[in-house]
This record gives sequence, structure tokens and C-alpha cells, in this order.
Amino acid sequence: MKRVDDFRLRLGSHELVPIVTGGMGVDISTSALAVEAARLGGIGHISDAMIHTVTDREYHTHYVKDRLRQYKSNVGNLDKSVAQFDLGLLAEATKLYIGTTMEAKRGPGLIFVNCMEKLTMNAPRETLRVRLRSAMDAGIDGITLAAGLHLGSFALIQDHPRFRDVKLGIIVSSLRALQLFLKKNARSERLPDYVVVEGPLAGGHLGFGDDWAQYDLVSIFSEIRDWLRAEKLDIPLIPAGGIFTGSDAVNMLELGASAVQVATRFTVTRECGLPDEVKQKYFEATEELIEVNRISPTGYPMRMLRNCPAVDAGTRPNCEAFGYLLDATGHCTYAESYERERLRLGEGQKIKVHDKTCLCTQMRNYDCWTCGQLTWRLKETSRRGEDGKYQLLTVEHVFRDYQYSTDGKIELPQAD
Repeated sequence: MKRVDDFRLRLGSHELVPIVTGGMGVDISTSALAVEAARLGGIGHISDAMIHTVTDREYHTHYVKDRLRQYKSNVGNLDKSVAQFDLGLLAEATKLYIGTTMEAKRGPGLIFVNCMEKLTMNAPRETLRVRLRSAMDAGIDGITLAAGLHLGSFALIQDHPRFRDVKLGIIVSSLRALQLFLKKNARSERLPDYVVVEGPLAGGHLGFGDDWAQYDLVSIFSEIRDWLRAEKLDIPLIPAGGIFTGSDAVNMLELGASAVQVATRFTVTRECGLPDEVKQKYFEATEELIEVNRISPTGYPMRMLRNCPAVDAGTRPNCEAFGYLLDATGHCTYAESYERERLRLGEGQKIKVHDKTCLCTQMRNYDCWTCGQLTWRLKETSRRGEDGKYQLLTVEHVFRDYQYSTDGKIELPQAD
């Protein structure tokens, strides 16, 4: 019976264990998590989401405090167009975080960064250009273009000296999305080095509408695989979403996948950035607690635990400090929903916003518990102590279980 370890992912001159850890922001897929995945011979993702917030937490910088001080006079104004990001500081923070991560890398694997197009930051094109180029400057091995079609992203970096050196990939949830991307970027004379095919069971933001349950990963993957073969395009495919065991991964590899991307099971590792008490919430989750809703200001559906503090919260918008989801005109749909409720209820009344959430503040506080559809199965992967708490795992334990397990089995950790 085959194991994941019987396969290898080939990217250029690299031969890797075909396991890719997902890039969960904000600092949920920590540098430590990614470094471990690379040490073990796979690919570890970090995320550049809310990069100033992450560097302030990890390296004691003060980007957020300084930004709030600069734009404090605008706090009461619904128009946030004045609260622009300093592109020099954005580059500085990106290089600090990614550069430090790359310096810590050990072993034969690679480290990629997940870069979301929907992180518009009040100047979508300008900030995305800085994020991509700064990551390349900092020595990142690869960039995964996520949360959007990224039709213009290659053009932002094609004059960079590392454009043909850094591995570049895109996340898609349909053949049509991939075709649009390839057509738009044909002029760059550079194909993506890999394509992550994300199915409807993935965590966080989804590339589907409210009819997500009508789709399945195998069908989407197979359609893309067959089209690439017909077009004679040799692009490695990496399916993601709902791959919970090593046997699930082998099934995809036997269908022609070059690797698999996995995330949910790494949320309860010691190296994951979630607070330990939140990791216990993931262990305790039931299937009924997992929902797909529309409360993200990005406009994308988002899967999360509905008992998390971010649902129905009335957090005052903090765009002057954060502002990562401000669009090109300086507006955020959550800020608009908050203002609507404030005016409706009047001063002094407790505000609850049902249709949107302040994603910046909630992710910064780890109060938005995004998750994969199979999060309710995490309790199968650990041991519960006499105190009722589940034993936290390590990245190495989870990685090795994917790599070597068979028959749909999950190896439990040795008891503490």
C-alpha cells in the first residue's frame, strides 16, 4: 500500500516530500511552523497578511502605533482614503519578517509566502507590488498568489532580477480562473511553477459562491488536470481542502497531483500561532459549529467556527491603525456597516454588526476562528487529558503522519 513518502514533488532542481503546509494568516502559520516543514523536506508557507501587526508582535517594532498616531485625527471620519500606507515602511516590515524567516531555514525543503490580492490596503496595485517585490528581495523561495485572480501580478514583478528564479504559483478553484490567469500573463512568457487547486472544504476565504456545497475537489482537480494534459502544459497541481489523512493525500497523488496542501491539522500544533486556549476550541468543535458566512469585508464567503467572538461583534473600526482591507477609495464594508448601526441605535447603545466583521481587529486578536470543514475531526488526532484538555501536537508529528500513514489511520501522539 502506497504512502505519501513514495511520491516526490519536483520543482526545478528541487525534489521534495509532497507536503505543503497552508499559509494561514495572521501569523497562524508562523515562521516556526514553516521552518519545521522545510526542515522535514516539504514546503512551509508563511503569510504576509497584516505584516505590520505581525512584525510588531514578533520583533517589537511599532508600525501600528505609529500609523495610528499619524492618522488619529481621522478616526471619526468614514472616509479613510487619507490613511495611506507608507510604502517604504511596508517594504521594511516585509523584508524583516521574510528575511528573518529565511535566515532560520534549515534542511532540504522550501519556504513560500501566501500573498492575498484582496488585502487591498487603500492602494491595491501599489501595495501589492511592494509586497511581492520585497518578498523576493528578502530571499523567499516562492510566492503563492491567493485570494483573487492576480491577473496583473506577474506584470508587477517581471522586471525583478529574481522573476525567473523564485517559484511562483496561484490558487484557483476552477478551470476558468486558471485559464483567465494564463491568458492574461501570456506576455510574461512565464508559466506558474505550480497551481494550488483549492476545493470547497478549505478553511478561511473560499473561491466559491453560496453554492459551494455543489462542488468537490476531485472533480475540479480532474478537470484542470485533463485540460493541462490536452494543452500539453506541464504545471504541477497541488490540491487543497479536506485532505485530512495520509491516505486522502495518496488518493490525490495517484490521481496525478504533484503534492498536497494541508492546513487544518497544523492549527493544533505547538508551533501554530493560535493561542493555546483557541487551539482547544478547535479540538472541541462539532460539525454543527462550522459555517460558511458572508461576514468578511472582502466579499468572499468565509468558513469559520460560528461560536467565535468575531460573529455579531460590534468592534469599533480601527482603520487608522490597521486598514488592511480598505479599498482603493478608502472604504471598508465593515466600517460602513458599523456606522449604519451606530446611527440606527444612537449614542450610548451597544452596537452589534450582524452582516460583517472587523476582520483586521478580529484576526489580530485571534477572535476570528477560520477553519476547514473537517476541523470537527481534530479530536481524532490527539489524546484528551484528565483535565479535559487535548494534547497539543508538533509539526513534525503531523507532517510524519501524513508522510507515512496508511489505511486512513491517524497516529496519535505519545502521551505527555
